[in-house]
Amino acid sequence: MLGVGAVAAAAGWWWGRADTRSRRTVALARVGARSGAAYATYAARSVLADDDTRDELRRRFELRTAEEVAATLGNMKGAVMKLGQMASYLDQGLPAPVREALAQLQSDAPPMSWDLVVEVVTAELGAPPEQVFAHVEREPLAAASIGQVHRARTHDGRDVAVKVQYPGVDAAIRADLDNSDLLFGAMSMLFPGMDPKPIVAELRARLTEELDYRIEAAFQTRFADAYAGHPTIHVPRPLPELSTARVLTTELATGASWSELLAWPQDEKDLAAETIYRFAFGGIYRLGLFNGDPHPGNYLFRPGGQVTFLDYGLCKEFTPEAVEAAGRLIRAMVLDRDIAEFRRVTAEIGVLVDGDRFSDEEVEDYFRHFYEFVMRDEVATMTPEYASESVRRYFDLGSEHIEIMKAANLPADWVIVQRINLGLFALFGELGATGNWRRLAEEIWPWIDGAPSTRMGRAIRDWEAARRGDVAG
Repeated sequence: MLGVGAVAAAAGWWWGRADTRSRRTVALARVGARSGAAYATYAARSVLADDDTRDELRRRFELRTAEEVAATLGNMKGAVMKLGQMASYLDQGLPAPVREALAQLQSDAPPMSWDLVVEVVTAELGAPPEQVFAHVEREPLAAASIGQVHRARTHDGRDVAVKVQYPGVDAAIRADLDNSDLLFGAMSMLFPGMDPKPIVAELRARLTEELDYRIEAAFQTRFADAYAGHPTIHVPRPLPELSTARVLTTELATGASWSELLAWPQDEKDLAAETIYRFAFGGIYRLGLFNGDPHPGNYLFRPGGQVTFLDYGLCKEFTPEAVEAAGRLIRAMVLDRDIAEFRRVTAEIGVLVDGDRFSDEEVEDYFRHFYEFVMRDEVATMTPEYASESVRRYFDLGSEHIEIMKAANLPADWVIVQRINLGLFALFGELGATGNWRRLAEEIWPWIDGAPSTRMGRAIRDWEAARRGDVAG
């Protein structure tokens, strides 16, 4: 984990250089400075300490740093807090105190006052919420990085969820994004193969889109249409007449939380993971769409693998060419085991810079990990260790793969999709999700269109056939 710390330290230095831009950056700089000083003290005391004392000093350092970061991010709204939310679940290899302190950011951010909710709803919908809705609850269902959600009932009797954007969050996110070029400039010094410009441009585009709930409503409607009547995937439908740029009203969804799912029997956890897998990869390869915010607070669960997917603010639409490029990589690495072809495609799409200086064996050794779970036609269990290794292959400067890591680049099209490697598989590891991932993938990959391999798959094929019949009729 020292590599992650090095990246964070470099990023903190660059962000500190911009501390005159906003109080937000000052707060982050202060956390970085305090953490740096604490680390220096920890390192000095550890030099002559025995193993037990060194472990205790490290634990105290981790706990103090995590608590300070969580407290600072928890009182911010915007892109910075989203990074904190990601960090709370993306790596099961993080020290336990760090993950536990950050976990509160997943769904329990400090809410805004009811007066501010009234102000935003009145400005957007022309009347206060008590008039717009037949009933509305003042206590939010959830409070996160961009807005908070209130339960309400329409005048025609529909139960709905009303997401209200925090006043000023647009300015907060734009301030974060103004500093993002500095952050990625620091990272590009550590990883020379990385071109920060397209990454920054992609993050700016996606996070700026997230500020306009009309864009989110449009994406959510497309997903709702695509999965209407699906056996296990449920997408709440937006109500356009009660939605604007800063207020989004959707059908109310209910179900068990992630923490409740963790206590369910393993077969139920496996079914939930199968549905999430089908939603994430089926969206990319079948719809050309990806919902890029797979954190635990965006799922609601029911028995039998039924999952409601919430929050469509961070979505990505792919061109057919981008999907085909991803398919070429899969065919080369997984189906044909043709590393020379894999190398050609990575060079063509800008994934590996100056790749000729690495042997086929080195290329396969590094990249194979990201395809490991679909390499073999067998039942396998996702583990926390697999997810942690995925993160290390991005960030750990102490890795034996450091040279090829430095030569690797991240094309703009695939910035958001890395949430799978950095987040989704961490969740599967926490579930201990078990399945034949190769056969599930072959069902989803359009160039194979494999036969259903599970009971859920057969139900989905029946649903698809019924939909085709409706269209034909």
